[in-house]
Amino acid sequence: MAALSIRAYTATTALGRGRAAQAEALRARRGGLRENDFPHTGEGARLRTWIGRVDGLEDAPLPDPWARWDCRNNRLAWLAFQQDGFPEAVSEVRDRLGPTRVALVLGTSTASIGATEEAYARLEEGADGEPAFPADLDRPIVHTPHSLGDFMQAATGLRGPCVTVATACSSSAKVFAQAARLISSGIVDAAVVGGVDTLCGSVLYGFNSLGLVSVRPCRPFDSERDGLSLGEAGGFALLERPGPGEGGLQLRGYGESSDAHHMSAPHPEGLGARLAMSDALARAGVEARDVGYLNLHGTATPANDGVEAGAVAALFPDSLHASSTKGWTGHTLGAAGIVESVFALIALEDGLLPGVLNSTAPDAACGPQIRFDNARSEGLRYAMNNSFGFGGNNSSLLFGRA
Repeated sequence: MAALSIRAYTATTALGRGRAAQAEALRARRGGLRENDFPHTGEGARLRTWIGRVDGLEDAPLPDPWARWDCRNNRLAWLAFQQDGFPEAVSEVRDRLGPTRVALVLGTSTASIGATEEAYARLEEGADGEPAFPADLDRPIVHTPHSLGDFMQAATGLRGPCVTVATACSSSAKVFAQAARLISSGIVDAAVVGGVDTLCGSVLYGFNSLGLVSVRPCRPFDSERDGLSLGEAGGFALLERPGPGEGGLQLRGYGESSDAHHMSAPHPEGLGARLAMSDALARAGVEARDVGYLNLHGTATPANDGVEAGAVAALFPDSLHASSTKGWTGHTLGAAGIVESVFALIALEDGLLPGVLNSTAPDAACGPQIRFDNARSEGLRYAMNNSFGFGGNNSSLLFGRA
């Protein structure tokens, strides 16, 4: 594929707001997980687990022009969008190319379902005597999967294709592939990609019902790992064709697969993972030995980590530095792809190769590629990110430095 320049990028997680906060926390090995203190509206005790919660959202309503989209998810989208000069970068490309020539491709898994949960919990008697949403939540656009995309289209003034990608935990990785195809086909000249997911009851109790949530901070690839920690995050990147001889950060390749082995379990031989990683390398024309860093999906669930470790060992030489950063942020679901792509881009720019947080004893499935300690690499040329979703919706991205 033709490389695409990454003009700007940003992420906001439990580690803080913007790229610098992410890099500082990774470098200091300071995690963002806390004991679950998310507002609890159900019966019984609060779920015992650790979460990656973004501070300040409860006190940050959307500005008045966008009040009809107000909800936790869109508040986090707005907060994340404001960081690292991203609004100015979007305004520049919109004004230069025209608003119809810039696509908006965003990933999410739960969108603003937290607002829908609240609306049902606060049902009132309507004028016809039937149950009705309370007036402050009687805003239909908030209760749709496309709430995020609709809000960001209004907030940015972009008028190109506006697409919501919802493939569970690979959602905001697959947006890069979708955007690359839109640009390659000539439909647009640039694209804002990203993703946002926030904590809510459906996320916390849904994953707990699957037996996937740990009562302790998650320990990716540890021999005693017992489940994930959930988090929330938002992030964005701006993609455009590079000019002649232009350097800088680039999207060099993407790989996608759908092994459809099981609704929530990975293919036992890592078929989908291997296909996605191999496809990203082939599309970029890059050899596995040239990749210096790989941000793994690494959720800390027993099945996922073992399968991914085996797939990585089969494809990459021992020189690769591979790690999961979910011990820092928690599993941010539909935002994981963009957040961990930002970590891969930080590795390319700063030479910071994070290890694995909270883990001490590597699982037997881990090859030498999976590193628990941080490292540095000043000459890093290529970095990858893996994001694997329910149903075998797998995506791998390859980034480079021109």
